[in-house]
Amino acid sequence: MEKRVSIALVCVAICALAMSITSNAQAQILMQNLGNLSQTLFESDFYDGNIYEFTPGGAQSTFASGLSGPTGLAFDSAGNLFAGDVVPGYSGYIYKFTQGRAQSTFASALSDPNIPTGIDPFDLAFDNAGNLFEADLYIGSIYKYTPGGALSTFAAGLGFDGSYGLAFDSAGNLFVSDYYIGYVFKFTPGGVRSTFATGLNGPAGLAFDSAGNLFETDELSGNIYEFTPGGTRSTFATGLNGPAGLAFDSAGNLFETDELSGNIYEFTPGGTRSTFATGLNGPAGLAFDSAGNLFESDRGSGHIYEFTTNGTQSTFATGLTNPGFLAFQPVPEPSTWSLLAMGAVALLGGCRLHRSRNRDR
Repeated sequence: MEKRVSIALVCVAICALAMSITSNAQAQILMQNLGNLSQTLFESDFYDGNIYEFTPGGAQSTFASGLSGPTGLAFDSAGNLFAGDVVPGYSGYIYKFTQGRAQSTFASALSDPNIPTGIDPFDLAFDNAGNLFEADLYIGSIYKYTPGGALSTFAAGLGFDGSYGLAFDSAGNLFVSDYYIGYVFKFTPGGVRSTFATGLNGPAGLAFDSAGNLFETDELSGNIYEFTPGGTRSTFATGLNGPAGLAFDSAGNLFETDELSGNIYEFTPGGTRSTFATGLNGPAGLAFDSAGNLFESDRGSGHIYEFTTNGTQSTFATGLTNPGFLAFQPVPEPSTWSLLAMGAVALLGGCRLHRSRNRDR
């Protein structure tokens, strides 16, 4: 009797977790709803030394404080946040934050004899194998860190004070824009370097479309260039005023922050331009959430603006000192939701069977 009661209690608990899922069709609805979960936004504020966290509703909290100059943000596949921190005297750090907010020093120039001049991490990016790549702002190198933290110099001899954008293509090749010498370099996963593009004028932001074409904002020329996977270059847009950040939406439209004009432009896949937002003050970083809403860090005003898919603008956050890098905490892969949904249906079915057998007795 006691055993039956225990099984019944477990079954009730499982049924409560399964909620009202009564069929495979309802499981699919659950998967859709879970896949559209809103995400938490993180922002690095360089001058006040903080990293801020924003709930989907816009509630702000200080995620980390006491940093010197937080810069690039990147999440690994486990949901841990990594943040670069530029420290005066060429002694930067990379910090790791777990989902429980536990902070640890992932990389430190002060304790690494291989980098006597120190590191000043500017941009961060993960490859598919979980290795972290860091573009150093001042010494023209790209560093690679394994998931366990082992450091190696992935690339050296880039333009001094000029390693900016990082972007991976679908094959795992790393592309780096070198602002001051006007190059884009390509690195194979094994570290073999080739010059992908030359003769650029202030290359900064990089982004790939779904077809594997690379787009690059040429800040000083006011152009956006498109490169095929083979390296053929064409001019995608001209007449811009300080193009900086790039981001693609799920439909393949390209969005660009025009820092000096205070606009955000939208480009269709065919290159047709329209003004998506105007009247901004130093627009910089761009990021899309899983629902397709666009977020923009506005350096001059200290705001973060949110734009719905139809372009409606609202103020998401105010009172920031120098909002820069934006990053959304990733949501689990659809396969994870699929397993949860199917498991919930199976568990509920087991509960029904158990209840049916009890009635038969």
